Amino acid sequence: MKVKRYFLIFVVLFGILFTQCQQSERKNMVLLPVKDDPTVSFRLVFKVGSAFDPKGKEGLAALTATLLTNGGTKKHSYEEILRMLYPMAASVSSQVDKEMTVIYGRVHKDNLNAFYEILKEIVLTPGFREEDFTRIKSNYLNYIQNTLRYSSDEELGKAALYEFIFKDTPYGHLNQGHVSSLKKITIDDIKAFYQKYFTRANLVIGLGGGYDDSFADLVRRDFRQLPQGVPARLPEFEPPAFQGLNILIVEKPRANATAISFGYPIKLLRGQPDFYAMALANSWFGEHRNSSSHLYQVIREARGLNYGDYSYIEHFPNGGRRQFPPPNVARRHQIFEVWIRPVPKEAGLFAFRAALRELNLLVSNGLSEQQFNLTREFLSNYILHYAPTTMMKLGYALDDNFYGIDGHFLELFPQKIKALTKEQVNRTIKTYLQDRNIKVVFVTSNARKLKDMLINNKPSPIKYKTPKPQSVLEEDKAISAYPLTVDPEKVTIVPVEKLFE
Repeated sequence: MKVKRYFLIFVVLFGILFTQCQQSERKNMVLLPVKDDPTVSFRLVFKVGSAFDPKGKEGLAALTATLLTNGGTKKHSYEEILRMLYPMAASVSSQVDKEMTVIYGRVHKDNLNAFYEILKEIVLTPGFREEDFTRIKSNYLNYIQNTLRYSSDEELGKAALYEFIFKDTPYGHLNQGHVSSLKKITIDDIKAFYQKYFTRANLVIGLGGGYDDSFADLVRRDFRQLPQGVPARLPEFEPPAFQGLNILIVEKPRANATAISFGYPIKLLRGQPDFYAMALANSWFGEHRNSSSHLYQVIREARGLNYGDYSYIEHFPNGGRRQFPPPNVARRHQIFEVWIRPVPKEAGLFAFRAALRELNLLVSNGLSEQQFNLTREFLSNYILHYAPTTMMKLGYALDDNFYGIDGHFLELFPQKIKALTKEQVNRTIKTYLQDRNIKVVFVTSNARKLKDMLINNKPSPIKYKTPKPQSVLEEDKAISAYPLTVDPEKVTIVPVEKLFE
């Protein structure tokens, strides 16, 4: 009788455990079926990224993901995989950020089965070939030592700002690592990282487009081949506190312009109640690539100093190559960031003062009724452009999963924006924006002169090659003399060749 009772208890417990496993598995799969879509999109999100790089091996997460998608498998070489994908007009790519690694691809339904076999092979049975590893690591080193340092001052400045703000934290290094850390990484490190983190416990499968239920079930079953593992947990941390203006000047002797980025941490994440009000304020102030935003009007339109001036409340990588925010760069720590695209080097301090002054005015005055109404109307419609494809919508749905958003952000956003009041937005501005404690990165050739002007609060008048309205010239007087309080000990000059070393 006891045996029978124990057997029944075992059956009940097994049933409960099996049900919990099924519920967990369903939670780790985001489905976005679109019946009329002739393509199928895959986004496999592993909840691990460069913030999980071991100390001294920074760049390991990014190298691992790139080796998966740009290397061979146990069965096929990388060249063979490319030849197989070519007639499908498809590819398999990877993207690594601080807390997310994404393996993604999109294919026409006619080639779905063949493409899926390749995708599955890439993720489940990587080859980890030494020749692929050597090639990819060399590319990473070349990117840091040559491309990032010398081909794009604006990307250089933004990357330096994130390291400056998050120094000595898990976010405190490039996703691609540093030169010294990359050189230490071995193929065995890659294999160990893959085995530890590329597990079912860390995987969220995203599937969108014109697939059927049986295919979704197949994908779910196939990826059970990954070991269960344990969920990756990032230790709690806070960005280091700082006071006043903290300035890093990256010296590039032959730079003809000055690129500027500045910002500070904000305790605000997508989906939180204040996020939508802050998104509206930020859109008015510096919406990315929006010529009607305020910073653009002040620095670019009225004065013609550069191509654009933008602000952000969420990480926005590769802004020079995209119009709208990318999905799957979700983070638990964000910064408020201002990006001043390169200006003539003699106008660098003037442009910084102009942006800082406008931030001060926004914090002091908030938005007027007219500014609020126009921005609310614009932004509630602008969101429709964020995700025009199934692949992008799938990315946002996976971000909803990361942030724990109840519903769909793309649908909630316009509703929340339309429901805002001016008072809510101005209260949020006072809560999250400030112009006193800021970290700044300048990329320029006149580092010592710039430092002298900063610490001595010297005026920075500007000259134009073409006539400007009297109203602009009058405002320039206030901008060029806008007061800066800079402690000499908080200004650091770093030669560009030492950055990310």
